[in-house]
Amino acid sequence: MITPSAETPQDGPSTRTMTVAQALTTFLANQWTVDGEVRERTIAGTFGIFGHGNVAGIGQALLQLDTEQPGLMPYHQARNEQAMVHQAVGYARMRRRRATYAATASVGPGAANMLTGAALATANRLPVLLLPSDTFATRVADPVLQQLEHPHDLGLQVTDAFRPVSRFFDRVQRPEQLFSIALAAMRVLTDPAETGAVTIALPEDVQAETIEVPVEFLQPREWHVRRPLAEPEELARAVEAIRGATAPFIVAGGGVLYSGAEDALRALVEATGIPVGATQAGVGSLAWDHPQYLGGVGATGSTASNRLAADADVVIGIGTRYSDFTTASRSAFQRPGVRFVNINVASFDAYKHGSQLPVIADARRALDALATELAGWRVDESYADRVAAEKAEWDAVVDRALAPSGAELPGQAEIIGAVLAASDPTDVLVQAAGALPGDLHKLWRVRDPLGYHVEYAFSTMGYEIAGGLGVRRAAPDRDVLVMVGDGSYLMLHTELVTAVAEGLKIVVVLVQNHGYASIGHLSETVGSDRYGTKYRRQDTAAPDFAEEQYLPIDLAANARSYGVDVIEVRPGPDVVRDLERAVRDAKASSRTTLVHVDADPLLYAPDGEGWWDVPVAEQSTLPSTQQARADYERQRTAQRPLLG
Repeated sequence: MITPSAETPQDGPSTRTMTVAQALTTFLANQWTVDGEVRERTIAGTFGIFGHGNVAGIGQALLQLDTEQPGLMPYHQARNEQAMVHQAVGYARMRRRRATYAATASVGPGAANMLTGAALATANRLPVLLLPSDTFATRVADPVLQQLEHPHDLGLQVTDAFRPVSRFFDRVQRPEQLFSIALAAMRVLTDPAETGAVTIALPEDVQAETIEVPVEFLQPREWHVRRPLAEPEELARAVEAIRGATAPFIVAGGGVLYSGAEDALRALVEATGIPVGATQAGVGSLAWDHPQYLGGVGATGSTASNRLAADADVVIGIGTRYSDFTTASRSAFQRPGVRFVNINVASFDAYKHGSQLPVIADARRALDALATELAGWRVDESYADRVAAEKAEWDAVVDRALAPSGAELPGQAEIIGAVLAASDPTDVLVQAAGALPGDLHKLWRVRDPLGYHVEYAFSTMGYEIAGGLGVRRAAPDRDVLVMVGDGSYLMLHTELVTAVAEGLKIVVVLVQNHGYASIGHLSETVGSDRYGTKYRRQDTAAPDFAEEQYLPIDLAANARSYGVDVIEVRPGPDVVRDLERAVRDAKASSRTTLVHVDADPLLYAPDGEGWWDVPVAEQSTLPSTQQARADYERQRTAQRPLLG
């Protein structure tokens, strides 16, 4: 429930003398997001790694604030600047974009290390607040340690690299600029149509400068989430198109979950019989066993979704940005004259595919309106029968894929089956990169709207553990199951130390493939024969690391060295059952536990009849590449401009 704003009458001075950093941190601690009946802090806390640039500015301000008002702005350590941002993203997604964290880094490499996280946040349309430090605004000590120097532009610095990967960027070059910059940043953070990485660059001298701060700037301030209604004319055109459809199909994106529209979606499809396929971000919009839910759609989708999508005459996209995986590189929707009803809070996405039927509105409110306008209308019985038949066929395929095979080394599908069997409905599955996202999109049977957390807009290797910690912070009453391949684990595993330091329990299932399984498979399909994708000892006679001698790495020992509990599941005919037991034991523990299991990377999940456009060399002396090019030319004929 909403609690009254904590504003108090200003009986005292109208201003306070503070440093810029003190004013900013106090301001951030008093920002509130209001979404209907929900009111929560917009900035739940601050992650920080300190160095020259922020240790005397933001660092001092956080210490002072925590000393004077403990708990008002919690501070958390991190082991990598990129991981700080991933934690904030994981938290923001789990809180349906109503709250996030700030992240502060030092000048130069500390700031640059946040760039990948910023791009991830913006690609996923998820709010994070980045506070990278900058070099002296006065240039009195120019150049300083870690400063870039460009003779053609002396003002160009590392923080300028945040411009293309941020939804908002500004630099506080004078203390007086803080007020307008901070307010503008909050507007973007809390705007569903604009949100992403918000970056405020802070020169190290400006952070420590004094400014007279109006008291009202420091008072609690509410940011009400906009949930716009559809324009009547737009809604009427969409309703007319749907009523005239013989084979409508819904693409449910992340916007369904961010607007809390899963109940509205369920009510609409139960009344109309329209089938639903989900994007990676939209998984959870319906439970896996709902009669209208056909699974993932697109390049990593199910046969059920992809067959219905191919024949759809009206595609209803709800909160989706239509990535190439969702559209199978524009080969998914094959029916001549197919039209797109695109419901999205952002007009940029609503008009995609040349749609002439955009509905620029909040997903939940648009779905409620559609349900009213479509009352009494339902798909034909023959179409409903086809939906049921396709779903039953795909469910049987998944049953077989998830079942133990008895092999010494399990395939990834069997591993997913074991983790799924050990999980509870409210557990949150976290993943991001490699072969796992595609297999999970096909095979994971989600039972809770927030139970599937796969970062696939940027598909960042290394996101999983840090993102899982963010999820755990946002939902301390849920178990967080992080699945990660060895390639992604090696990219960024140090936040396991954060889990131990703060007692944040997550369960990490580390799938050992001895290389990059996903890109290895892709490499085969494009005729590159897994070149450079195996973790092997280098043989000077075979510079592609193709030798079959594995590296003597021990990732279980690595995790154990951080203070994490480790369960090693040994190969054997009962490996899948042993893995399920290990995950159950890890869930029962109060400590972070890593479960290590070896896998056969050459055993693949069932095909969902999707395609992904990865160009193949037009000219090659290699027979494998020549064959791959011929296959590519054949598959590319299915691509369409998709103009609605």
